[in-house]
Amino acid sequence: MRVPISWLGEWVDLPDSVSLEHLHAALVKVGFEEEDTHGFGVTGPVVVGQILEFTPEPQSNGKTINWCQVDVGEPEPRGIVCGAHNFSVGDKVVVSLPGAVLPGPFPIAARTTYGHVSDGMIASVRELGLGDEHDGILRLASLGLDPQVGTDAIALLGLDDAAVEINVTPDRGYALSIRGVAREYSHSTGATFRDPALGVTVGDASGYSVKVHDGAPIRGRVGCDAFAARVVRGVDSTRPTPSRMVARLKLAGIRSISLPVDISNYVMLELGQPTHTYDLGTLSGGILVRRAKAGETIETLDGQTRTLDPEDLLITDDSGPVGLAAVMGGLATEVTDATTDILIEAAHFDPVTVARTARRHRLWSEASKRFERGVDPTLGPIAAQRVADLLVELAGGTIDPLGVVLPYDGAPASIAFTPSAAASIIGVEYTDDEVRSSLELVGCTVSTGADAWMVTPPAWRPDLIDAPSLVEEVARITGYDRIPALLPTAPPGRGWTREQVARRRLSNALAAGGFTEVLAYPFQSAATVERFEPGAAAIELANALDPQAPLLRRSLIPGLLDTARRNLSRGLTDLSIFELGTVFRPDSGVAYGTSDLPPGGVTLAPDQLAPLTDTLPPQPSRVAVLLLGDVVLKQPGSAAVASGLADALDAVGLIGLSLAADIRPTTGSHPALHPGRTAQLRVGDIVVGVAGELLPSVARDLDLPAVVTVAELDLDALLALGATEIAARPIGTLPAATQDVSLVVPADVAVADLHAAIVEGAGDLLENARLVDDYRGTGIAEGSKSLTFALRFRALDRTLTAAEATEAKLAGVAVAAFRFGATLRE
Repeated sequence: MRVPISWLGEWVDLPDSVSLEHLHAALVKVGFEEEDTHGFGVTGPVVVGQILEFTPEPQSNGKTINWCQVDVGEPEPRGIVCGAHNFSVGDKVVVSLPGAVLPGPFPIAARTTYGHVSDGMIASVRELGLGDEHDGILRLASLGLDPQVGTDAIALLGLDDAAVEINVTPDRGYALSIRGVAREYSHSTGATFRDPALGVTVGDASGYSVKVHDGAPIRGRVGCDAFAARVVRGVDSTRPTPSRMVARLKLAGIRSISLPVDISNYVMLELGQPTHTYDLGTLSGGILVRRAKAGETIETLDGQTRTLDPEDLLITDDSGPVGLAAVMGGLATEVTDATTDILIEAAHFDPVTVARTARRHRLWSEASKRFERGVDPTLGPIAAQRVADLLVELAGGTIDPLGVVLPYDGAPASIAFTPSAAASIIGVEYTDDEVRSSLELVGCTVSTGADAWMVTPPAWRPDLIDAPSLVEEVARITGYDRIPALLPTAPPGRGWTREQVARRRLSNALAAGGFTEVLAYPFQSAATVERFEPGAAAIELANALDPQAPLLRRSLIPGLLDTARRNLSRGLTDLSIFELGTVFRPDSGVAYGTSDLPPGGVTLAPDQLAPLTDTLPPQPSRVAVLLLGDVVLKQPGSAAVASGLADALDAVGLIGLSLAADIRPTTGSHPALHPGRTAQLRVGDIVVGVAGELLPSVARDLDLPAVVTVAELDLDALLALGATEIAARPIGTLPAATQDVSLVVPADVAVADLHAAIVEGAGDLLENARLVDDYRGTGIAEGSKSLTFALRFRALDRTLTAAEATEAKLAGVAVAAFRFGATLRE
């Protein structure tokens, strides 16, 4: 929320020399977060000038400039070169004199241009920071201003104002208004607060037909529970918005559009109640507030035709939808320069309905942001009257008695509260008077009883729903600095579970191995799921954040590929990344997420949770790695080493070591991986994952390099199959015995399987076995291959003899011969 100082000062007393730092400090004290400061960045001298005469001068480049003589309130006029042509002699304009600084910063100085010394600059709206218009200079008459020549234009246009920006948490929607922030500043400093809502006298309004028909409330929530409408006739919509209002809107982050729209936005920022203006002449009959019908459409103010959902709440007339309630109005009833009669709407809408509609249509507005967070339901008639009063004052309109008020008939629920709860929850001793005065200061009504107080929150505080929320207000108002900074004693426990220890060990091992952990979005498109698992079922979200990616992921690899592509686009060409996360693997034919959700804030018993849990799909944990580019960078004396499948398998080995799981690669396949460079990963006979190079066609479609290697493993399976603890082998200090063995086996025998057989047969004396040669040439029968392994034997308690090493080797050969028909190569 951006808060202009001058606007805030209208409703709460500020110090004479108030600073942005002071405002931030005061608001931080009552629980807001400091975000930023904003100003126009204009310093003087910037004055009102009047065009005395000008001479058009065509230039050789085809451009025509005007050599102007401008009266700026000095004895002699100033000569200024101007490239705009939207002015006449006698027009009053804004002149930036030498020494001034405009937003940018753009310092102004006398300079020679087009054969003249231009002694200043005639400014446009954009150059002053008031808007985006740059088609010509700002003529003050267009703002309805006729000031004296030489007047300080900075003060005239409100360019001397500034704003503080604060972060408003979602539970404090009332603070998305000058009214709310002024009240909070008063709480912080004790300054006198003047409620702007109390200065509005609501007139009688009747005769306009407004009906609310919500049908069956969705999830027990009524879409609209209050509605006010006023009519103003004879409005001149072409009148300029006052410069001070334009400046305040600009500082608040809203651009000026037209006088009626600017007034509506101004009141929303001032009171916190969004309003909407309709061209009364374009409405057919009365207004009906209802839910959308399936397949119904509306063209909104941004020119987009939107297909509606039955949950969407609409403002309709006899012709159909004229607005998405609390989100955006319809184009057909837009207020234009030709509009003379205006209907003002100020209603109260359900926050959940508004939030879901805004998210569904990806249409977030200032109005929806406020309704999502909670708006005072009693404020509608006041806001509608305030808009009407400003239309009369600034646009020359007349208030018509035609209108309607459907009042809010609810009331905040009273909360049973014990004053001692503040001390027991916060840990600070508060007197009953402190507790009571704090609650009354934020607008609560407190009535005392024999056992407990009954506290009724104000209408603008829907977040106050229980005793802890009231205690929070006490702590906030009395000052957070009273709360001692003490480190609580950790309760006794059993520490991390085995699974938690293993996950932490795994992530540390990969990070130590040069990988960077990433966190990818779990949402994927149907094309992505089909590419990696053709025909597989995936969970589709009912209200996806991105309509192009509505499915929950079945694999971590697509997310790593998206992360790699994003990093490549930013110049990072060598990547080693990993992710630990869950995937969603629904059983075919099973419907998930069909159970009715309970209302929020309700604690469920285990038997109530079970039906909800049953509607969730299986969510196994996975670990995946991705490598591309070089694993060893080029440096003096050595060339770069590109990553490949071997590096992905090294990462798999690292995963296996950290989880005490014996993961062995065998030849495999995957629809998105290279058919000749894909390994199936096994622990014993159980498949736990896959590793390989991405298909070149897939890499090309994703704008990735030709060689990208990935691996993905089932973490749950690894945790179940791995040892309960890692047993470290002692480091032997006695001499080792080394031997080689060359075995001839059929060509389709996997190296990993043969290696496992040798290791199993050789027993504990075998310390290491490593493949050193794969020969398929002369002397080897067709369809066979010769694999040579370097073996290292060592005993921990004695020096091995050659005979002992040979015996262990032959034992390994025997197992290989039994399983694969292996023979010693002659």
